[in-house]
Amino acid sequence: MSKPYKRLDKNDAAVLLVDHQAGLLSLVRDIEPDRFKNNVLALGDLARYFKLPTILTTSFENGPNGPLVPELKQMFPEAPYIARPGNINAWDNEEFVAAVKATGKKQLIIAGVVTEVCVTFPALSAIEEGFDVFVVTDASGTFNEVTRHAAWDRMSQAGAQLMTWFGAACELHRDWRNDIEGLAALLSRHIPDYRNLITSFDALTAQK
Repeated sequence: MSKPYKRLDKNDAAVLLVDHQAGLLSLVRDIEPDRFKNNVLALGDLARYFKLPTILTTSFENGPNGPLVPELKQMFPEAPYIARPGNINAWDNEEFVAAVKATGKKQLIIAGVVTEVCVTFPALSAIEEGFDVFVVTDASGTFNEVTRHAAWDRMSQAGAQLMTWFGAACELHRDWRNDIEGLAALLSRHIPDYRNLITSFDALTAQK
């Protein structure tokens, strides 16, 4: 059964970056390490570009899960940062849920490690509370394709929309005329082939 098209709205969206921790990143095997980290930082870049409220959270960071990826702390020095003492499902942490609700946003863009736990659990919990959830698949990682697809199936069946960071950026932007240079710069920073495209475009434009 098809569902109505709910598109991302930059005025009603918040970004939740869940457990992108040094120890957990070592478990990601369904995406190459360099590409995965690029995708995570691209999502962060996207959140800053569209000025989306962003929440950072970690789980048991003093244990084997390790600290948050330092680049994310640097990107969002003023963002709410919830270091959960032990809650596996971020939604079980009252401080995290309070921070999400304080944004006043209805749409939640979620990514994290690992997909079937740190992303799936809060995604399902948020859906249950009436939020529209958009999962950034290529900024979420796990052990292998089997666990990834199990997580994707579970979330999508519950109503989550599965997206990539590139798709999310384009849907939030809506129209190139809003800001050609800004979006092109964002995409070029994280997609080498797109940088080539823009370099070619700039050269042709300069000749006119």
